[in-house]
Amino acid sequence: MYIADRYENTDRKDIENFIAENSFGILVNQTEGKLWATHIPLELDLNEKGEQVLYGHISKENPQWKGFAENDQVLAIFSGPHAYISSSWYDFENVPTWNYSAVHIYGTVKIIDGQAEIAHLTKLVDKYEAHSENPVSVGKFSKKTMMQTRGIVTFEIAIQQIQAVRKLSQNRDEKNFNSIITELEKLSDPNAKAVAADMRKCPFSK
Repeated sequence: MYIADRYENTDRKDIENFIAENSFGILVNQTEGKLWATHIPLELDLNEKGEQVLYGHISKENPQWKGFAENDQVLAIFSGPHAYISSSWYDFENVPTWNYSAVHIYGTVKIIDGQAEIAHLTKLVDKYEAHSENPVSVGKFSKKTMMQTRGIVTFEIAIQQIQAVRKLSQNRDEKNFNSIITELEKLSDPNAKAVAADMRKCPFSK
């Protein structure tokens, strides 16, 4: 994706945290001669070789996985909070814009099964059950329930390139930067408040 220099995020730890917090992503590839996209959780983890990869799974009824064999190049997209920025909040005339954060990961995909698949599913369920009052776990599922894994295709994405953007009004002076935060915090939209919070943490702010 195109990223203006001032908005590029190269902080690897920050990117990893962003993916963990916004892990419901979009997997894009070419399937049956056209672009195909699926909305699924994608987890950043280490494989058995100690390499950082993305893990995910899709329904076997979803034809997207059949495209993995034809072309193993995929794109994973992660989106964070975003908000409209009114130019009425500036002390000068300009056009409105949009603030947002996103990460694109390009890589090669391969299907996994066996213990690697179970390990992925176990970590995924444990992550999202952590705050449940009565958490379930893959290890306690019956054989009958586990048979449902036959209906999914689990995959691993070897990471080739990471692109990350944090467009948070870093091109504004301190007065206008803080004015944007104030106006966003007045709104009832949770996205606007989240963008304001991101701006307060932005390393480019003064």
